[in-house]
Amino acid sequence: MKFLDQQKIYIRSGDGGAGCVGFRREKYIEFGGPDGGDGGRGGSVVIECVDNLNTLIDFRYQQHFKARRGEHGQGRNKNGKSAEDIILKVPIGTQIFQEDNEYLLGDLVRPGQRMVLARGGDGGRGNAHFKTSTNQAPRRAEDGWPGQEHWLWLQLKLIADAGLIGLPNAGKSTFLSATTRARPKIADYPFTTLHPNLGVGYVDGSEIVLADIPGLIEGAHEGAGLGDRFLGHVERCGVLLHLVDGAEDDVVKSYKTIRHELREYGDILSSKPEIVALNKIDALTSEATKEKQMALSEITRQDVVAISGVSGAGIERALRNVFSSVIEFRAIKEVAERSNENSEKIDDIAIGIIGADDD
Repeated sequence: MKFLDQQKIYIRSGDGGAGCVGFRREKYIEFGGPDGGDGGRGGSVVIECVDNLNTLIDFRYQQHFKARRGEHGQGRNKNGKSAEDIILKVPIGTQIFQEDNEYLLGDLVRPGQRMVLARGGDGGRGNAHFKTSTNQAPRRAEDGWPGQEHWLWLQLKLIADAGLIGLPNAGKSTFLSATTRARPKIADYPFTTLHPNLGVGYVDGSEIVLADIPGLIEGAHEGAGLGDRFLGHVERCGVLLHLVDGAEDDVVKSYKTIRHELREYGDILSSKPEIVALNKIDALTSEATKEKQMALSEITRQDVVAISGVSGAGIERALRNVFSSVIEFRAIKEVAERSNENSEKIDDIAIGIIGADDD
């Protein structure tokens, strides 16, 4: 399945059905009075988050979504049938933006989460609603209310526990294939990976989701090499695994290049916990490995893990380090969600008390 993380779509909800002008016509009933029914409600356009999708590719082939209008009212007080809603199914992590692609309308992060993008128009009232003591036979009915139409942008930001970052050809895809069952394209040239990949790994029976993004280059935060879009896929990650190519002559420069792009992109990435790993040690001597490890340790002020995605050396240790950071992130996230739920409950209680006082 092809990967697509951004698409512009057009949506339009259905118009409401028109009310009916009708009168009761029966034998022996001289003044039957008005009996025109109301129009049905137009269909709405609803977006729903599902957990069995990981791409927006379906919206590449269909970009226009128009709901049907409600049925018109009929005589004998028959109301028109409301039109069915259109439900757009999107993967977890989808964001909805206005046409300018700047103002965020919604962020879908949980399966089953829904959002109404365009509400269907209400049906018009039939003439039975306009009967008064002075007008027993009204010949007036309302037209249905018009629906809404919008141009919107859908953007997908993958949700993973850890994100793999690094320069092109740093061995990120090899690491992903060595630790999970994902099988991304792997080759000995830069920019082999052209779109993000997800993989599920296991540490002591516990699940961890890894996100592999294409390699970053200088100016990625400004959009060079689509870097700003790729960095968006690791915004939601709890920890970053920074892979440095051990075959590079200056590993410190390679590390600083990526850190600069993270800082320029924003605090949301530069402040995330980072684990640094020296990759491709199978191509280095033990002396060269220790030398480059020490150089990276001095600038990162942490214990740099030496790994090889090909031979598997150090892979388990790096994955365990990532998993321990993920556990801490999950605990912090759970506490934050609980505090938000408690604050919402307090707000609901306060609103209820205020409403009772007003009564």
